[in-house]
Amino acid sequence: MSLTTCNVHFSQQTNKIVYLSSPLLKQLKLSGKKSIHLKLGNEVIVAEIKQLKRPGNHLYLSAGVRQSIKVPKSGNVYVLNSGENELQLGPLVGILSDNPIRSESNPFGPRTGFIKQVIRTGEHKAYLFGFTPSDINWQQETINGYFLNPQGGWYRKIVPLPDVVYNRLPSRKAETSASINALRERFVRRKIPFFNWSFFNKADVYKLLDNDPEALNHLPESVSGPSAEKMKEMLEKHQFLYFKPTAGSLGMGIYRLTYHPKRGYFARYRKGSQNVLLRFNTFSSLMRMLQAKHGSSLNHYVVQQGIRLVEIDSCPLDFRFHMHKNGNNEWIPAGIGAKKAGRGSVTTHVKNGGSLMTPEQALSKTFGSEADAVLEKAKLASIKLSEAIERNYPHRLGELGLDLGIDKDGEVWMFEANAKPGRSIFKHPALRSEGRASLSYILEHCLYLSRFQGQGGNG
Repeated sequence: MSLTTCNVHFSQQTNKIVYLSSPLLKQLKLSGKKSIHLKLGNEVIVAEIKQLKRPGNHLYLSAGVRQSIKVPKSGNVYVLNSGENELQLGPLVGILSDNPIRSESNPFGPRTGFIKQVIRTGEHKAYLFGFTPSDINWQQETINGYFLNPQGGWYRKIVPLPDVVYNRLPSRKAETSASINALRERFVRRKIPFFNWSFFNKADVYKLLDNDPEALNHLPESVSGPSAEKMKEMLEKHQFLYFKPTAGSLGMGIYRLTYHPKRGYFARYRKGSQNVLLRFNTFSSLMRMLQAKHGSSLNHYVVQQGIRLVEIDSCPLDFRFHMHKNGNNEWIPAGIGAKKAGRGSVTTHVKNGGSLMTPEQALSKTFGSEADAVLEKAKLASIKLSEAIERNYPHRLGELGLDLGIDKDGEVWMFEANAKPGRSIFKHPALRSEGRASLSYILEHCLYLSRFQGQGGNG
């Protein structure tokens, strides 16, 4: 198996001939061969090969070859000789997204900018494109993809089904539809790796990890659809709890419930742009308030042991670990943001008055000289937790956002895992380079899954 990068040129001939420069022919161990199978995505043709006396790694594709396997553009890309007289160009990587309101210049709505960044990261290594579910033609096994031109504008090109799909579909609703389920299954049936299968539901992650001792050390006690008795028991045991909807996001509908043996029960939550704090003399009056506000939807709530998190200026901190699989299929914490809750707020969501800082800034204020050791411990825990989620999850993952807390004793706790993490932490000036690293890991993992590496990966 040999892998190298080469510069692909388009020649005007109509015959099916591929010209390779002498060094490229030698590197790909094709000297003396008359013809090869040339592959792009899931499309293969047989083509004659001829040597071209020219220094450097160059590949000339005639118009006949180019049209048959739908090569989207000239320029630098990987070329792989898998050993069975087959040369593969690429990899061809599709980024799946969608938006209800689309235009030619903004085909993926608010995700358009991010998709451009991913495509630019792989510019001279792979063929990357964006696409939506309606761009796929399953009969012909092609996709009408969105490619970027050097000026940053989009153009469309019909290409074969890709070597790998990175899923960035934007909404939970779209993902649970029958048509999207069918779409994922169709890729899987064709053995096309499809990663980041779908959004997680909070309760699902806890169920997944229920029997994983490695992970359980880091999980607060958590119960879905708890009875009033169970909530009372947990409040008395832990003194404080979070009560949150299983499918919520951005901190909406979350309560922080506290019990002080001498002072009664407290509920803190957000109403509009205000933080509200209520006190109750009895547990049953607290429950009555929750039932009055939510009725039967309380069955879709999860109750979770509260953790005494480290604080700065009496505001609790939590940490977003943006995890990626790298080119060796290992989990790496690509970026870590520390989030300080706004005063009196239930959560650390930045838009609820929270603020963002680097983990080094946050931990040196709370743990002083121990800060580095605590951060190392948290990184190891983030890798262990990611591995545990992957071990117990039936589909392929390539990226996770873990919301971790560190308590006053330096222990690490996981509150949530997101399969399609947002990227707001990378807006912090000190985390820009981590943002770039995160994009590189996405590309590396696509290369790994598509087997475009020096050694064979398991796809």
